[in-house]
Amino acid sequence: MAATADVDTTYRMGDQLFVQPDARLQECFGIDEPIRMTRQEVAVARSHIEAWKAIANGSDGHVLVLEDDVWFRRGAAVAIDRGWRAALERCGKDRGPPLLYLSYRDAGGTAERIDACEALFRPVRGLWFLSGYVLSRDGAAALLRSMPVVGPADLWINHRFSELGALALASPAILQREDGPSDNSYSVLPYLARAGIVDSGSGAMRPDQAPSGRVLAWSAGGQQESLAMALSMLGLRVRAFDGDEKPIDAKQLSTLGGIFDALVDAPLTPEALSAAIKQSATKFIVEPNAASRTALDLKELRSSRLTVLNEHQDGRAWAQLCAPLGLTEPVHAFPIGTPRTWRMFRDDRSNRSPTAIAGTVTEKSLLDDSPWVLPAQAVWERGRVSNRHMSSPGTTVLAASMDSPSPWIKTLVETFPGNLASFATGGLRYGPDGVQLTLSKAIDGVRPFHSGAFASTRPFGHGRFEAEIKAAPGAGLVTGFFLHRESPRQEIDVELFGNDPQRMLVNVYYNPGDEGSAMGFGYRGSPCRIELGFDATEDFHTYAIEWRPKIIIWSVDGHVVHERVSWDPTPVPHLPMHLHGNLWAPRSEELAGPLDEAFLPATAHFRNVSVRM
Repeated sequence: MAATADVDTTYRMGDQLFVQPDARLQECFGIDEPIRMTRQEVAVARSHIEAWKAIANGSDGHVLVLEDDVWFRRGAAVAIDRGWRAALERCGKDRGPPLLYLSYRDAGGTAERIDACEALFRPVRGLWFLSGYVLSRDGAAALLRSMPVVGPADLWINHRFSELGALALASPAILQREDGPSDNSYSVLPYLARAGIVDSGSGAMRPDQAPSGRVLAWSAGGQQESLAMALSMLGLRVRAFDGDEKPIDAKQLSTLGGIFDALVDAPLTPEALSAAIKQSATKFIVEPNAASRTALDLKELRSSRLTVLNEHQDGRAWAQLCAPLGLTEPVHAFPIGTPRTWRMFRDDRSNRSPTAIAGTVTEKSLLDDSPWVLPAQAVWERGRVSNRHMSSPGTTVLAASMDSPSPWIKTLVETFPGNLASFATGGLRYGPDGVQLTLSKAIDGVRPFHSGAFASTRPFGHGRFEAEIKAAPGAGLVTGFFLHRESPRQEIDVELFGNDPQRMLVNVYYNPGDEGSAMGFGYRGSPCRIELGFDATEDFHTYAIEWRPKIIIWSVDGHVVHERVSWDPTPVPHLPMHLHGNLWAPRSEELAGPLDEAFLPATAHFRNVSVRM
């Protein structure tokens, strides 16, 4: 295997911009912005390095290198033969081309080509993919001398074109297959999303749909809930149990099966277990040393319905879990999971009627159909508020009056796909009344408007997050105060609308996985708007998010207005997030109405931002 030192996993934004220049990226990020390769990109780079080592130490003058997801387009043989003859004429028949691209993708139409003829050209920069190429023994040796590979292999090799004397076919003869999902995960995607260039987060497409039939699983206990998290990452709605609950009978099991795809450590009555065994579509999963936690007789079941997992550390956990369920193995590492005390996948919804303390839900949004949201038949009680209270303040770890720059706060220069404005340094100004975020018409730039945004310099775990906010007035404007993270994408929101200042929107976005799992497949949430009883644009009010392992509580001016527990309708986010404030203009007029430029420039004010943990 390629040595760790062969790959430098951190590259710069300037390396990306060399291959594919883009004004939107340049506006949002400096050339020295560090980007860390994904695990998949590192693996791809190392596989190519191993091929280069074999070629450099072999006896063949030239070797064809192909990735495993390629196909030869019609006429490929003729195009390759013609290109090879032209390459021999240019480089000499005895020497041949050091590197000849047979497969590539032009980097957004920006590739620079020189010395072109009908059969091939000499690339200066701008070719993506290393799906198919011919490499000489001397070319391989030159690549090895230039190591480490800094960043993704197809990016890094663009910087070697000149010294190698690389050539490429006039048109690619080999393409990557599109009839199957790629298992790669690209490190630059979150930056492209933040610049508003793409709509996706990092990672592949959403996981496969849940398998037909119920999954009953028993874990070995312990402090971490690895199995439940793994099943959730596979796209199953997972409910876990502590083991001391009232036993579940056959009727209750049938009801739960209509809501959840997998039950972990469910305390079943003998009759319920017997009924489950009789259901041929039900699959059973048992972790090592879990036999004592279930009355399941392993001898009663066929091997096709029962999976006894080995230890997770053996590197085959995904294969063991996915094969019997008929699901594709994720590219992410098998999860460690959350502490069991966090009750990550417990259904903590109450059956009692909600008692409103403050705030009234005035709009019920449609439920998301993602794997991590309860289906409609679960009867989610939107806008529930109980008699809970905000907890007593903990230790203050961030306190910023926002009347001057704070070491805790950074100005953001970025945007996102649904935003008509780009966040820029000029859109943020400190003053006696706190920081002002101003949205105005842009003179130039990639978006028609400029605005301001800030975020905490560090992420935070569970805690209480507060700010005094005076929202911006005007149709088409949204003042946001929220917690956010990527990989996996999670978020807890407060949004105030300039066209509807008497209400606020609250929401939760959830994707499963440990830190670094690129689970960000879209907007996973079910928002609702809450009546405030005042105009949020006329004066400052205190908005707070209290985020605990088992519950999220929103309050306004000290009054609880909304709460959500796990599976209400999503699990509660569990990984550290950055605190954000922004003013933006949605592309969608459904959210805040059409933008009324008569209100511009419009300003939102933030002061006394604090975090207690």
